[in-house]
Amino acid sequence: MSMESLPPAPRADIEAYRADRGPRYLQWSPILLGAFAATALSFVLVTFGASVGLGVTSASPTWRDASAALWILSGIYLILQAILSFGLGGYVTGWVRTPAAPGGPVEHTEQVDGLHGLAVWALAVVMGAILATLLGAATLSRNPAGATSARTSAAEPLLSYELDRLYRAGRRAPTTDLSSERAEAGRILLTSSSHDGMSTDDRSYLIQQVAGATGLAATDAERRVDTVIANAKTAIARSRRSTIILAFSVATAILLGAIAAWAAACAGGRHRDGEPLPQWMVHSNSLDRRRTVLP
Repeated sequence: MSMESLPPAPRADIEAYRADRGPRYLQWSPILLGAFAATALSFVLVTFGASVGLGVTSASPTWRDASAALWILSGIYLILQAILSFGLGGYVTGWVRTPAAPGGPVEHTEQVDGLHGLAVWALAVVMGAILATLLGAATLSRNPAGATSARTSAAEPLLSYELDRLYRAGRRAPTTDLSSERAEAGRILLTSSSHDGMSTDDRSYLIQQVAGATGLAATDAERRVDTVIANAKTAIARSRRSTIILAFSVATAILLGAIAAWAAACAGGRHRDGEPLPQWMVHSNSLDRRRTVLP
């Protein structure tokens, strides 16, 4: 039987199907309100976490860099704040949203509420990315305008303490500028974490530079360079581990945030309509049940 010979569906059946499902559209006012609420709460929680030391990464070598447990705790905090933030945004949009078809099927209303929660999640993620980009651009704009690539290095924030130890000297003229030497040494130290490690020529050159800048003997300069190379490897390895934990934490937080926004929007919609929560959400109504039982 060919497709052309199939009889068209009765119009009454199509209209009944559409009436049963209700109109399909998004209400952007509740979505914007939920997204702003989620972004605001997330910004507050992330700022608080960074202030108390739960920032996952650190630009300077401190006591927290040596603690893998603190990295994991920071990642767990990042995930929890995402669940709370997106959950708040989803609940707000589900509770504020006007049902498209009052008295319609509960399953369809829950799906529409969940889609609104998912829209809140997507918009909040985009807003958070824009906010992070603006903060990063503001941080970069504080750098000196006259800095050149020869006098700066990407290793300076990470290996600043190692570079300080490398060029430490008992006596030095106050007008001595070692910016170029520090930048070059930082780029050389970054190669110590590569697969082949630092080359012999780079190590010898670094020893000569340290001996000339600090006045140390060749053997003392060699010993200092070897110590700094080992410390640089450790610092770079720690930075890589913290970056991996941060990447997994962010990805997990965003994915779980989508689930939290969907579930919270469904819960907010059921509270809005006076419907009982589904079995897997029933524990969230325990406080209301206790208030009802208490005289």
